Amino acid sequence: RSFMLNNFLSFISNNLPDLEKTVLNTLISTAPIWLPILLIIIGWKLWVRYVRALFWSKQKRILLEIKLPKEITKSPLAMETFLIGLHQTGREGTWYAKFWEGKTRPWFSLEMISIEGVVRFFIWTEAAFKNIIEAQLYAQYPTVEIYEASDYTEGIFFDKDKISLMGTNFAFTKPDAYPIKTYVDYGLDKADTKEEFKVDPITPIIEFLGSMGKSEQAWIQILIRAHKKEQPKKGKLFEKTDAWQDEAKEEIEEIRKEATPKQEDPKAIAFPNPTKGQIEKIAAIERNVSKLGFDCGIRIIYLAEKDKFNKGMGAAMTGITRQFHSNNLNSFKPYGITFFDYPWYDYKDIRINKKKRRMLNAYKLRSYFYPPYQRKWFVINTEGLASIFHLPGSVAQTPTFARIVSKKAEPPSNLPV
Repeated sequence: RSFMLNNFLSFISNNLPDLEKTVLNTLISTAPIWLPILLIIIGWKLWVRYVRALFWSKQKRILLEIKLPKEITKSPLAMETFLIGLHQTGREGTWYAKFWEGKTRPWFSLEMISIEGVVRFFIWTEAAFKNIIEAQLYAQYPTVEIYEASDYTEGIFFDKDKISLMGTNFAFTKPDAYPIKTYVDYGLDKADTKEEFKVDPITPIIEFLGSMGKSEQAWIQILIRAHKKEQPKKGKLFEKTDAWQDEAKEEIEEIRKEATPKQEDPKAIAFPNPTKGQIEKIAAIERNVSKLGFDCGIRIIYLAEKDKFNKGMGAAMTGITRQFHSNNLNSFKPYGITFFDYPWYDYKDIRINKKKRRMLNAYKLRSYFYPPYQRKWFVINTEGLASIFHLPGSVAQTPTFARIVSKKAEPPSNLPV
């Protein structure tokens, strides 16, 4: 083996130009230095993935279905209060827990799905959080019913000969410090607003889901975990910073610089003179980061049997977040879409089929913050999150919206024992 290796290196050296020879010889001569470092880095990443996978394998996952009553009079503020209970930052507080035991922050998946037009709400979680979720939900929505359900994604596999699939992820168009248009902007935080005058931003999503026909399905997945100070400061390896809060300060400082008139005399002191729009933008950013934040990833999948597949759903699918857009602040944009603009980009659909398979597998595994299907997430506060996912009132009148017909009631107190 040593003889063959020497002959190979000799052949390479004799047939390469002088520059390549110099680079190759340098790499070979310095291999005792860089090779162990490279192996340590690779080994460390493999170790972290191994201990995390081992820890996750011990956590039982369940899917809770939320069945809605005929009428819900609560505003999205009730869902925002519930989401605060999901802001779980524990388990990875020490290096031992994080890198030896493989512990990670818990993450949850808030899901709205439609199977042939029947709209349903789910929360995917670890079984250990079942009681917390039920208690928090019943506290805010006493009339709902919560059941442990079988996973609707089981038995669904990508077969290009039988089903067609389309999917996308969503990201912010501006830095995370800027908020989206929320339920507060729609006036849903006011208790005295009559039901017929309410404009609920979740209604277009419910209508999209309710438009599914026979053999069609649409799945919306909102993955969340508590946001923490986890990014190292520039030039400081062990000192952590809250990128979300720091980003807000930087954006506010930029706005103030824009609002400060330039002075011809460099010694003259200039004060910011912001416009009304700039003042409102600063106030919106400060209000946004004053609430609890979640790392968040959103993906949506539309699938159907090949003869029932509607290609026009692509535009509807990428447009269901427009009601949350704000021209001056933040909005959503799709990315990682599972189709190409021109057929010559992908010979025989090899790449597109691979993307579709990965998208479906990532959805089924609820993978977003960690491998195997890690994606770039954004930070959103509880108000924005509650605007996207909350239990709608009777203003959402989709005929196939699954609701509980009867109300729960306590038994009479005078029943015989």
